[in-house]
Amino acid sequence: MFYETSQPHGLKRDPFKALVVPRPIGWISTVSATGVANLSPFSFFNAISASPPMVAFAANGRHAEGGPKDTLQNVMDTGEFVVNLATWDLREAVNRSSVAAPRAVDEFDLVGLEKLPSHLVRPPRVAASPVHLECRLLQIVPLPADPVTGEPNTLTIGSVVGVHIADAVLRDGRVDTAALAPIARLGYMDYAVVRDTFAMQRPTWPFIAEETPK
Repeated sequence: MFYETSQPHGLKRDPFKALVVPRPIGWISTVSATGVANLSPFSFFNAISASPPMVAFAANGRHAEGGPKDTLQNVMDTGEFVVNLATWDLREAVNRSSVAAPRAVDEFDLVGLEKLPSHLVRPPRVAASPVHLECRLLQIVPLPADPVTGEPNTLTIGSVVGVHIADAVLRDGRVDTAALAPIARLGYMDYAVVRDTFAMQRPTWPFIAEETPK
């Protein structure tokens, strides 16, 4: 099938998010100007540069109490956030922390997660997560609004200033991704978990294709 995104697609559910997969989950912790911690997962998230290390996440919609959603508002107010790795063992906590709670609610307490202090930024880290990226705000980019609802879309770009990695997932100086068992977002209410990995070496120029073994 083919459809123009400005026209009806004829399916029961919008397939777009089921096609751009798997998407890493940015489980982002922030703190408000008044000191209330917030924790929320974002499936429109990724690393966008390794040198310097940068990440970005997209927030859409408004808070039920008005204004930007908590994560975006907190980053706007403080200029800081932490990305906590979402893993298989933490999948239920990740899901519960997505609830649209009032601004005064601390999702760490709501979900029952222990906090750890960060080294370079104010937002706390999820103690049970094996990886944390401490970030400082680089840029907030307004994006085109939802053409149907008019809800805003915003891209937040952060500089990674500190990295925490659990020693248990380091093998011979490398991160064992399978040991992390990170989860990823698919379409609809579906998720994936990474347990199997494989390696391929990048080709060099001039490119010589190897004969396929018979």
